[in-house]
Amino acid sequence: MSKIRITLVKSKIDKPQAQKLVLKSLGLNKLGSSVEKEATPQILGMVTKVSHLVKTEEI
Repeated sequence: MSKIRITLVKSKIDKPQAQKLVLKSLGLNKLGSSVEKEATPQILGMVTKVSHLVKTEEI
């Protein structure tokens, strides 16, 4: 499977609790933090839920 890099580009302040939990489960804590994950259907679904807060790029 391919890998994707997910970067938090917008603040999670004043966002619903569900979106904050998705970001936490992805491992994104601070603004500007990045993680590399396998592009599984589960990860892609989580990225879709917070797509307005993150930037993704394929590696």
